[in-house]
Amino acid sequence: MNYFIDIFHNSINKYGEQLCGDTVEIIRTKDSVIAVLSDGLGSGVKANILATLTAKIAVTMLKEGASIKDTVDTIVNTLPECNVRKLAYSTFTMIKIDNNGEVYIAEYDNPPIFIYRNGRDYPLTKRKLDINGKTILESNFKLQVGDNISVVSDGAVHAGVGAFLNLGWQWDNINDYLRDLSKVEKTSRDISGNFIGVCNNLYGDHAGDDTTIMNIRVRDIESIDLFTGPPEDKSMDKWVINKITNNTSKKIICGGTTANIASRELNREIFVDIETMTKDIPPIAYMDGFDLVTEGVLTLKQALEIIRNYAKEDFISNNAYYLNNDDGASKLANLLVNECTHINFWVGKAVNPAHQNPNFPTSLNIKLKIVQELVNELESVGKQVTVTYI
Repeated sequence: MNYFIDIFHNSINKYGEQLCGDTVEIIRTKDSVIAVLSDGLGSGVKANILATLTAKIAVTMLKEGASIKDTVDTIVNTLPECNVRKLAYSTFTMIKIDNNGEVYIAEYDNPPIFIYRNGRDYPLTKRKLDINGKTILESNFKLQVGDNISVVSDGAVHAGVGAFLNLGWQWDNINDYLRDLSKVEKTSRDISGNFIGVCNNLYGDHAGDDTTIMNIRVRDIESIDLFTGPPEDKSMDKWVINKITNNTSKKIICGGTTANIASRELNREIFVDIETMTKDIPPIAYMDGFDLVTEGVLTLKQALEIIRNYAKEDFISNNAYYLNNDDGASKLANLLVNECTHINFWVGKAVNPAHQNPNFPTSLNIKLKIVQELVNELESVGKQVTVTYI
């Protein structure tokens, strides 16, 4: 697969409910990506159970190669019946994307799917399939880089009913908004966060229904190699520098000792930019062939906090507050969040004597812990991350 399937989803619960009645399940296998959004009947615990069972069954059976008929049959025969309505009901949209770019979509009673290509609506030819009295809409198409697919639950269509919008946000209006959003936002997280924030505003922070968006964006693979900390064995210095410089990726160095290794092995000068220094964050530096050179643990720790705050935000309208400052930590966080799909950490395991100073905060003694926390946060916002310890 020479592109990256960028998937993210956001939800808001019906006001007063602890559990969301919508569920999203995503599975990545070596052959495909499978994503399901399900909306259970009603709200609260019962709806959550219905939606969760539907989504879990669907992704598991599709992963194992089951047909849509067998999958729907299993869902119908498995869902518990509501004692009040005497129904076992959950809507769903299932999407399976093969590595060759072939997409299969099955829709049942969710709002129609939104697909954009080159900033325009991409129409689908849908086939009706009757399974146990349920009408499933099937469709297929071939992906291209830049395509954007959005799936919403009916809470989005109802947003604003009786408040800001008499008839709700309606499908056509949502389509216009998502189409424009897909032109200006690069990541699925920003698209879904922006959209769910608008829904929340239309509901006046008191959502009348569970509301969910699942967004899929097809992106070129963009990689970053981040090298921090000297290798445990000095003979590995040349090896790791060669590995990084031979990749067609953006390149980051975090750490003065690490930068000196690259400078020595590549015979390139380091230029420190004092003007980028702040009270809490050391200055950045410049070296030919590298997109960013920063200090080590202090900058990594601050970048972790910026990314952690960014990851906590359910509603994304403008991430400049987090990511667009000129200090080293903000620049590092922006590169890791907005400028890549894949991140390769190259982490030297040599002990830096400075970090063992008993007068330094304890957190400076655990560089590996900071890296692992960074990995966790980056994966939570949809990045593919690998770590190589040296």
